[in-house]
Amino acid sequence: MNKKLLILDSNSILHRAFHALPPLTTKKEELVNAIYGFLLVLFKLIRELQPDYIAACFDFPAPTFRHKKFREYKAKRPPLPSDLASQIPKVKEVLESLSIPFFEKEGFEADDLISTISKKAKNQKISSIYIVSGDSDTLQLIDKNTKVYVLGKGIKEPLIYAQKNFLEKFEISPEQLIDFKALVGDPSDNIPGVKDIGKKTAVKLLQKYGNIKNLYDKIEEEKNIRLKEILTREKEKVFFSKDLVRLNESIPIEFDLKKCQFGNFNEKELEEIFKKYEFYSLLKRIPEITSEIKNTKKLF
Repeated sequence: MNKKLLILDSNSILHRAFHALPPLTTKKEELVNAIYGFLLVLFKLIRELQPDYIAACFDFPAPTFRHKKFREYKAKRPPLPSDLASQIPKVKEVLESLSIPFFEKEGFEADDLISTISKKAKNQKISSIYIVSGDSDTLQLIDKNTKVYVLGKGIKEPLIYAQKNFLEKFEISPEQLIDFKALVGDPSDNIPGVKDIGKKTAVKLLQKYGNIKNLYDKIEEEKNIRLKEILTREKEKVFFSKDLVRLNESIPIEFDLKKCQFGNFNEKELEEIFKKYEFYSLLKRIPEITSEIKNTKKLF
């Protein structure tokens, strides 16, 4: 049977919801727009995918192993808005009411947790994994079992990437994405890459050599003298960038797939949470949600 696991890059979803929706507040003046937007995305995905299991991953609010390797990592990113940060504990509370386990680990990013959970799930015979994120780093996880829903600006329709359409769009395979970013860098994360190598050149190199290891093994065969000089000069930076880009799939976490099984939540508890945050439109849908889960029909 085709069992599906949905993995949420929670910080990414919350960030987009926070900036996409107006500043919704409760009567107590608590800001809840990110939580509400998060739930809209979640219920839409549940309706469309009908996952058997769901897991949520969060960034830990502390420096990661990448910051220790490279002090300038993500240095250009603005700090997390306090109005968004205050909603993170609340969305965890909502997840608990839905019996959806969430994961976070000091020293690592949500992407690393997603990578680790994906690997563990495959080892437990999960045949379909759907990752929801606005971060392009998770695209490196695409394989025959894994698709990535890349959220657009705000909470618009996501782009759904599988192996085939990723290759068609980018002209490289998902597994080559790490080497691509090692060559061109990633401004959003402040990954250095090589200043004089553009995207088109990087794609051509990977199409020709497959990966950067093979590229450097055969560097003397490169006929473009200027390009060979640049690559030789920047070799250390290229492999350093690759180490920063590659997601860690071996984080020591306890992962029990059975605890991720979706649909075992307490309806009354969920009602209380929705009342607490004044999600009255969602409150009306709870009977539909629980009924459709039990009947394995489309939600909403």
